[in-house]
Amino acid sequence: MSAIPYSEDVLDRSVPVLQLVDVAKQLGLVITRVHQLLRDRQLLAIKRDGVLAVPAAFFDDDGQILTGIPGLIAVLHDGGFRDDEILNWMFRDDDTLTGGSPAAAMHTHARREVMRRAQALGF
Repeated sequence: MSAIPYSEDVLDRSVPVLQLVDVAKQLGLVITRVHQLLRDRQLLAIKRDGVLAVPAAFFDDDGQILTGIPGLIAVLHDGGFRDDEILNWMFRDDDTLTGGSPAAAMHTHARREVMRRAQALGF
């Protein structure tokens, strides 16, 4: 079995995260399925204080994976971005986006604009 991919904590400490066990409970999955979501890059993880965690912004108000997050990760990854670069881009302040960052904008009507910008980065 391949290792679970993760980035060192490249995010500001103010970015809330969920430990993998909490992600599993929230999604109603066994922890090994969460590991598979990470290996398949449906989600990204960081290592914060020695524990793997997923940014809380990747989930909707019902605790499910936010629509568009797996696709956004795939677009950026296919564009040549490493996981840490994807995380940096997603959580970088951007005053031109509703919400202030691509990750926050994914929770708004600006989701398509975030995807458009991600696609443009790959070319």
